[in-house]
Amino acid sequence: MNQDASPEALLRRAAAGDEDAFRALYRQLSGAIYRFALHMSGNEGVAEEVTQEAFLVLVRDPGRYDPARATLKSFLYGVARNHTLRALEKESRFAPFAEEQTDLSGESYSEISIADPAANASEDLLRREQIARVRRAVLALPPVYREAVVLCDLQEMSYEEAARALSCAPGTLRSRLHRGREILATRLRASERRVTAAAAELARGFGATPPRPEFS
Repeated sequence: MNQDASPEALLRRAAAGDEDAFRALYRQLSGAIYRFALHMSGNEGVAEEVTQEAFLVLVRDPGRYDPARATLKSFLYGVARNHTLRALEKESRFAPFAEEQTDLSGESYSEISIADPAANASEDLLRREQIARVRRAVLALPPVYREAVVLCDLQEMSYEEAARALSCAPGTLRSRLHRGREILATRLRASERRVTAAAAELARGFGATPPRPEFS
């Protein structure tokens, strides 16, 4: 990345009054912050609000960011994390995901190209169901494990960067990530067993011999 286009350089220019630099900074990092908040909350409204609040921190007080302690991206993740946890404390339950929104890989359903709809309909349905199960399993994780899984596995941050964003030691981050993955894998296996059992029951129902009619 061009040094002049790095987030830190753009922030310095924005702090000096360059509005174009701030817009460029927002375009560069807002998507990642939004996805983090969405994976954490399962609520698009919360994710949008958290993203705005994170960048407002830079507008109101750019001096809060200390480049000696973390990258700007890690700093924004930390701000977003705090706002998300506060939002979750206010919400008694998560809102359902919308049909057209970012999936775990960052791809929108509306952007999926299907060459042969008839041939691939079942595969597409299976993929959607798998994504939905993973989403539910991630959202069901306790926040302390969820944020580690989201940052390291879904946002693909390094242990060091994620640890700085979460204000914990890298060793603590690894421990939380390991436990989060264990819980996630256990719940996904249980979900898969339930789906398989339901499918088998449905198949038995379709294959059952209908009762013979009785004639008087």
